[in-house]
Amino acid sequence: MSAPSPNEQLYVGVELCASSARAALVNPAGEVLASREAALAGGDLAPQIARLVSELRDSAPAPARAIGVGVPGLVNPQTGRVVISSDIPAVVREDLRAALAQATGLPVALDNDANAGALGEYAAGAGRGSRNMFYVTIGTGIGGALILDGRLWHGASGFAGEFGHITIDPEGIECTCGNVGCLETVASAPNIVRRTHERLMRDSTSSLSRLGLNKNFTAADIAHEARGGDDFAAMMMARTGRYIGTAIAAVINLLNTERVVLGGAVMDAGEIILDPIIQEARRRSFQPNFESTQIVAATLGHDAVPIGAALLARDAAQQGG
Repeated sequence: MSAPSPNEQLYVGVELCASSARAALVNPAGEVLASREAALAGGDLAPQIARLVSELRDSAPAPARAIGVGVPGLVNPQTGRVVISSDIPAVVREDLRAALAQATGLPVALDNDANAGALGEYAAGAGRGSRNMFYVTIGTGIGGALILDGRLWHGASGFAGEFGHITIDPEGIECTCGNVGCLETVASAPNIVRRTHERLMRDSTSSLSRLGLNKNFTAADIAHEARGGDDFAAMMMARTGRYIGTAIAAVINLLNTERVVLGGAVMDAGEIILDPIIQEARRRSFQPNFESTQIVAATLGHDAVPIGAALLARDAAQQGG
């Protein structure tokens, strides 16, 4: 990457998480020039985010033109307000876009974090070269986003892509959304842990698993033990992959996108979870649709949402100017 010109237009992308914010200074091609991260305290979010943005702007070789923010929640595209966010309730109470614009003096674009992550992977990661892409992020929750003919598809109300709330088990447990048996209830990181604990308690064949020695294990620990040859941990990851693959097959059959990109912390397990996802999607998909779809792991990691948020800001600034 060549050194940026003082005249180059730069953008700041911010990812909001439950207790922290990650920001990146990004050029129009989606390359990260600098990044910062900070913990979020209670109270007003806009001043805290503005301080983080200010640190990046101070080190920038050229002025930042706009800010994009990816939020874990539903964002109304007409009002720019967050309608629902179980992770960060404060963003529902305040008009974050207006407050941050006032605090920084820059235009602000706000969108769901999965939408931002999808745009990041599409422009600079595993989605490059495709025109139609479905993006999934699997972590504490499960989100999804759709890019059709090179553009984010927001849907009629702006809330398209809620992949985690596809019903996968009608006889399952209640989801935080109020439905029963959503994909999120079996395949999000906390629910992978819950299912593993339950299986350890009732399955005598699990007695040799190293997971039984630690009551406070995480989804990352399960993946680690699976990679280390623990048969029980590998079985739990494979079963999780099959749940995800079942839902992916429905997307492939319905949309026939060129590419499905899988990101989020759970995908750090690599092939241990990716392979069963692909196998189950193949088994359940209409074969011509499956054969025309690539299912791949995301490549941008923690940078996906900040990059995508910055590119959302770029697009909004270009449309406005």
